[in-house]
Amino acid sequence: MRLTLRVWRQRNAGAPGTMSTYEVDGISADMSFLEMLDTLNETLILHGEDPVAFDHDCREGICGACSLVINGDAHGPERTTTCQLHMRSFRDGDTIDIEPWRASAFPVVKDLVVDRSAFDRVIQAGGYISAPTGSAPEAHATPVPKADADSAFEHAECIGCGACVAACPNGSAMLFTSAKINHLNVLPQGSPERETRVLDMVAQMDAEGFGGCTLTGECATACPKGIPLPSIAAMNREWLRARRKVKG
Repeated sequence: MRLTLRVWRQRNAGAPGTMSTYEVDGISADMSFLEMLDTLNETLILHGEDPVAFDHDCREGICGACSLVINGDAHGPERTTTCQLHMRSFRDGDTIDIEPWRASAFPVVKDLVVDRSAFDRVIQAGGYISAPTGSAPEAHATPVPKADADSAFEHAECIGCGACVAACPNGSAMLFTSAKINHLNVLPQGSPERETRVLDMVAQMDAEGFGGCTLTGECATACPKGIPLPSIAAMNREWLRARRKVKG
């Protein structure tokens, strides 16, 4: 395959950015998208040019580091992570636009790399449970109804990639935050911090500069792990419940 790549290049956070055009040839349909970028970078290095900076780690669809907007879609045309997107999703001769996540809370570090530490601070605000010291408890010491366990596992699948923010026209982090809150709040282990968790994490999310949610649904459509849109409504109910309890 021969492709034309239009890639966002930005030297650092304070420098202006621009789309640069590159031609790549000999791309196999079985390559992953990141392997295609590796091929581009090898060519750039051979020509003495600065390679394109992009985030990646496990390349197995687990860590969520591979954050790219491809032809306007977070992670590309398939509902998966960028590292699991293969070049068979494109055709010979295609022009592909590659950009970083676009959100004020995710400032560009260089080229396609953004700073997603805002997510870390949201989790630090309340994404934990009280764990008493001592020996490990018995496996069945705290029974969990299957419906609650299924809900917790569903929300725990969130990998924090940020696709929901990148896809949202408002740059909202409601789907991410709701996944982290609901994961713990439905379990008995999360009960001690149930009210403070939702209040503190939502407050931190707002403080980070994420946009407001208008339930357009783009976040759930882009989520590679299928976190459902009703997760946001569940978080809102938790927030209202906590506010009433704290005020009462």
